[in-house]
Amino acid sequence: MARQARPSELELQVLGVLWDRGPSPVRDVIEAMPDGKERAYTTILSVLQVLEKKGLVRHTRQGQANVYYPKLKRGQVLAPLMKDLLRNAFGGSPARALQSLLDGAEVKPGDLEEIRKVIEQAENEFKRGEGEG
Repeated sequence: MARQARPSELELQVLGVLWDRGPSPVRDVIEAMPDGKERAYTTILSVLQVLEKKGLVRHTRQGQANVYYPKLKRGQVLAPLMKDLLRNAFGGSPARALQSLLDGAEVKPGDLEEIRKVIEQAENEFKRGEGEG
């Protein structure tokens, strides 16, 4: 299987909007960009066209607008990026990666509880896997 084309930071933001909002025309993507920067219609349209060439999005025609949607799920795109980041920046240590993330993030109420649930789920999956071997 060929290696998936890696999205740029701006492309990841656009993909994030599509994953969160679902199929969207260019104007809706512009309004929902998470960094809050003003961007021209043509800029986001170009990004979407590049993402389509990379095989990461598709579009359909609705009236006079193209509506774009992701071809792949969030995990399918982010998993290889996260694995490389974990290996290259954190020596393969998920604990160091999590600590770095928490040090640099604004942790909101409920975030730590969600993180605990993710860790608990991972522990349960690990325990189930031990019983299979």
